[in-house]
Amino acid sequence: MTSSRGSGARGLNGSERAAATLIVFRNADPQPEILMIRRSTKLAFAGGAFAFPGGAVDADDIALSESFAGDPEWNAARICAVRETLEETGLLVGIAQPVTASDASEARSALLGGMPFSQILAENGWQVDPDALVPFARWVPQMAVARRFDARFLLADLGTGAVRLSADGTETADHIWTGAQAMIDRADRGEASIIFPTRMNLARVALFSDFAAARAQAEAIKPEIVQTVEERRGDDLYMGVDEGFGYPTNIFVRR
Repeated sequence: MTSSRGSGARGLNGSERAAATLIVFRNADPQPEILMIRRSTKLAFAGGAFAFPGGAVDADDIALSESFAGDPEWNAARICAVRETLEETGLLVGIAQPVTASDASEARSALLGGMPFSQILAENGWQVDPDALVPFARWVPQMAVARRFDARFLLADLGTGAVRLSADGTETADHIWTGAQAMIDRADRGEASIIFPTRMNLARVALFSDFAAARAQAEAIKPEIVQTVEERRGDDLYMGVDEGFGYPTNIFVRR
């Protein structure tokens, strides 16, 4: 059995598109549940797979984030993650002011109707709270793929409370609240599809007993681009995550 470390390059051609993904926690016993969406089977990338809500950063996200202190790319990712989660599920988190389920539903309708997110926030007197959106991980593919994203993963905490969620009918076909390990088990039984970064982030989330523990680890480990490692087992190649990024290092997935 041999092992090799993946390339640490920023990208093969420097053309990765900035993207953001939000891992939303809610209180549950014995461990928190995570919000996941099932991507439409019509999508070219990971069609039909379960994933966390998210998408590509746009110009409005960047403009909105310019008033925030700190890293501008992570700040744009914060805005994008909030916007995409609203669009794909109807859940609006990371807002400094109280937001009712009815407020979120109206905001989502406006967003899906083409209104810029900045305008929706302004008309409702809302501001995104950067502290509520915790940088967790950064993934850039380390092999040649058709679509390359520089994807930043963030954490947010819903706590408890009633929310009104639904798929958007275009990019998302369904949503579920699930324990992280339960979702991995479901995929292992062949009942769901998840891509490698999703699986590894679920495995990392499964380490935590609550959101506070997840936040503490995220704040202790600077989210550099995740490096993968490969192991050759006979004729098969397996992939895992290198040490130092907060992930279990004993999990390898067949490529």
